[in-house]
Amino acid sequence: MAPAGKLSGFRREGSDWFCNGGLPSDITVSVDGVTFHLHKFPLVSKCGKIARAHEESKNTNETLKMVLEEFPGGPDTFLIAAKFCYGYRVELTARNVVSVHCGAEYLEMTDEFGEGNLLSKSESFFHKNTLRNWKDCILALQSSEPVLPRAEKLHLVGKCLNALSMMVCTDPSLFGWPMMMYGSFQSPGGSILWNGINTGARIRSSESDWWFEDISYLSVSLFERLIKTMQARGIRPENLAGAIMYYSRKHLPGLGRWQGGQGGKTRTVASFSLTPATVDQRVALLESIEKLLPDKKGKSYCRFLLGLLRVALILNVSQTCKDSLERRIGMQLELATLDSLLIPTYSDSDALYNTNCIEQIVHYFVSTESNLTPFSPSSLDLQASASPSSESLRKVAKLIDNYIAEIASDVNLKPGKIRKLAEALPESSRLLHDGLYRALDLYFKAHPWLYDREKEELCNIIDYQKLSIHACAHASQNDRLPLRVVLQVLFFEQLHLRTALTRCLNALDGEIAPAAPVPITALGNTAGEIVQRDGWVTVVRENQVLKVDMDRMSSRVGELEEEFGKIKQEMKSATKSHSSRSSPRLVARKIGCKLVPQPSDAQPESLNHTGSTPRASIERPQRSHMSRHSKSFT
Repeated sequence: MAPAGKLSGFRREGSDWFCNGGLPSDITVSVDGVTFHLHKFPLVSKCGKIARAHEESKNTNETLKMVLEEFPGGPDTFLIAAKFCYGYRVELTARNVVSVHCGAEYLEMTDEFGEGNLLSKSESFFHKNTLRNWKDCILALQSSEPVLPRAEKLHLVGKCLNALSMMVCTDPSLFGWPMMMYGSFQSPGGSILWNGINTGARIRSSESDWWFEDISYLSVSLFERLIKTMQARGIRPENLAGAIMYYSRKHLPGLGRWQGGQGGKTRTVASFSLTPATVDQRVALLESIEKLLPDKKGKSYCRFLLGLLRVALILNVSQTCKDSLERRIGMQLELATLDSLLIPTYSDSDALYNTNCIEQIVHYFVSTESNLTPFSPSSLDLQASASPSSESLRKVAKLIDNYIAEIASDVNLKPGKIRKLAEALPESSRLLHDGLYRALDLYFKAHPWLYDREKEELCNIIDYQKLSIHACAHASQNDRLPLRVVLQVLFFEQLHLRTALTRCLNALDGEIAPAAPVPITALGNTAGEIVQRDGWVTVVRENQVLKVDMDRMSSRVGELEEEFGKIKQEMKSATKSHSSRSSPRLVARKIGCKLVPQPSDAQPESLNHTGSTPRASIERPQRSHMSRHSKSFT
């Protein structure tokens, strides 16, 4: 901060500093192993602490030796104070004003020992310059980390935090430009005058994240305090969540890498900023971030929470932190995506994916009453719409079914894990069990060594009445399913087919009342699905049609037999009367029957032949239909 050499009035030789005044030194001050060889009068006239030490030792002619323990700011800060005592010009900046102020307070450099002393000058600079500029306030807050206890005592840190919180709520163009220290060189609020010059620079007015990058250089403790101060001031939750997400992605591995401004130019981190480098620091960082998370819900926010949970499992954070993250995710599980749920196993387990945490998240979703509200609708990235409970259940059920299907290919996945995941949701959450059937089919395909008993236990979670007709058709021909399960599927499929065919035929015959057009349409759709079925369904339908034809034919045969009996009676009575005009054909006309025309009507004995012909002709097609039906059913 102060160049060494004759121009500054001080020179350095090794670890010692000397004043170039030409007079021998009569006081030595040691600060963190660095010795300053100075003179009593300049120091005593400005520093109350050194003046008291001089009063106590003024009876001795020996050189006064002082050791300043835990001097704030170290040798660099004491050098600035010493130069000020000698009357040399010192430069106060946002980087050193906090440490200089703490050092002046330590040395008791108040106005009692001279008007305009270092303590009042540093305090005036801090209030008039530092707190009114975003960049300087960030730098001052960062530089307060080495002297944090004393800076807290002097309320310097609290003032910086309040000033930053107020600037975030205010128009950025009112408190200095440029704003971003390490990011894009832009001016907020569009083209503005800066020192009387029209810069022409612009910033995207729709974005409110211009301050995310700057505060990401703060240490964990300062960042946590700043976020809490902003919460108390009423900053919008989506902005706070965005800042937390940005900070987490920058300092935690796996959540994204930070990239600087435009054009791919990477900015360097300030030398005094804290970047967690060890596992313990990252664990502390993650646990601190978890406590700062707002109780809101959003799609991007849910994805971030799942990523944070993945990092927490890698770092093996406390169980309390894990449970809190799982609870937060469970309260908005309907907004999660499948890829974000695929959390690998980082323990000694042979399974590829961590199904235990997903199961726990589902339990939180079912058991915990979600009172979370979505972020503000004006937020584009974190916007989410509230969903009814039943709709949320269906979304989560579909998500879990897809999750089971995705992890089913893991050869080390146990059947009990599949069953626990499937049964974690209530039965009312699934209108159809096609997703469960698909997941189990993939699991059976990847685990061909399973016993039928194990397969049957897994299949018990499926409600066959909730399978669609396509799923039933697939299951009835699936050789990976146990025989007992296939029989159950066939039974329920037969019920579905019988009901659908009956209603479809009734609809086609016009037996359904026209006052109910909706069921007819539904039946038509069902009939369309049946027509698109495979060959087995076609055979069943042909059997149903043949059965209806046979019933109609049997009734017709009965009618013909009755007519034939009447004809025989008439013929017998006509033969006994020996009436030449009473031919069998005339008798048939009298009773209103039509006989099949014969090639010759002159042979009366042909009536006996015609009497046996209709029955024989009727029995032949009946046998042919019966044989056809039996073959197709077999």
